[in-house]
Amino acid sequence: MASLLTPYLSFDGNAREALEFYRDVFGGELDINTFGSLGHPDAPEADLVMHGQLETAAGFTMMGADTPPGMTYAAPAGITVMLSGDDESLRTQWARLADGGTVGTELAKQVWGDEYGDLVDRFGTPWGFNISAGSE
Repeated sequence: MASLLTPYLSFDGNAREALEFYRDVFGGELDINTFGSLGHPDAPEADLVMHGQLETAAGFTMMGADTPPGMTYAAPAGITVMLSGDDESLRTQWARLADGGTVGTELAKQVWGDEYGDLVDRFGTPWGFNISAGSE
């Protein structure tokens, strides 16, 4: 098996909602395990996501979890989940992630010839999109 680089996102109690939203945006199969389903059924965090994984037909893999009690949640900083390519679906994914989020750079043609935009979605995840010039 080849090595993989996979974003693992942390959430502040809304991992299930975020991962389901990403499944709706990107498609694919979502597997969610809670603290309760993995051996802690009576714990206060039983319904929180201990581990979630989204696998898409496009070959994307994302993982995520809720920050458990006793650990400090920190919003993402200094990192962006970047999507690049020439697939027309990137425009639709951009629009869906931007809905309810904050756009930093509007998706538009850039000096290097491609379209680029960045945003922070409604769950606090930073995203960048670079759509190749040939996909217009």
